[in-house]
Amino acid sequence: MFNFKEVLTASVVLFAVIDIIGNIPLIISLREKVGHIQSEKASLIAAVIMIGFLFLGDEILKLIGIDINSFAVAGSLVILFLALEMILGVHLFRDEAPETASIVPLAFPMIAGAGTMTSLLSLRAEYHVLNIIIAILINILFVYVILKSSKYIGNKLGKSGINIIRKVFGIILLAIAVKLFTTNIGQLI
Repeated sequence: MFNFKEVLTASVVLFAVIDIIGNIPLIISLREKVGHIQSEKASLIAAVIMIGFLFLGDEILKLIGIDINSFAVAGSLVILFLALEMILGVHLFRDEAPETASIVPLAFPMIAGAGTMTSLLSLRAEYHVLNIIIAILINILFVYVILKSSKYIGNKLGKSGINIIRKVFGIILLAIAVKLFTTNIGQLI
């Protein structure tokens, strides 16, 4: 059941996909526009969405006739594109900045977006659910801390510091995408 290596790997995957550090400029912008971000609510709702999708996502796939390995291969491709976005500095998936800092733009899609959902089901193909839930909770705690202190962190890291962190996690995410693809493609062929 509990496996420290699985928790660590799943935590790193989710941290890279959620990219809360890379989203600090957007969070700061939202905070400036509306004055206050409800960090507690955004974090709690994102956790509920992710854990709910972890359990219901598989059932949804079965309902439409897709097995978890096919979804993991598709997810690895999405993660690949997210990694390339982080490394190359291009924007493939992100929409314009939302006009308000309500729960919807923070909890979904910024924290619990399509990449996160894909990653959760891809991780479920390889890891025990308990370890993924622990990884989700670790990341939500980190997201909460970042949301609470985003202005301070943004000032300390600076634009170049944030860019360096995004590129490092982009490389890690790229390697994870390759591993997910190679692990699951063999079971489909």
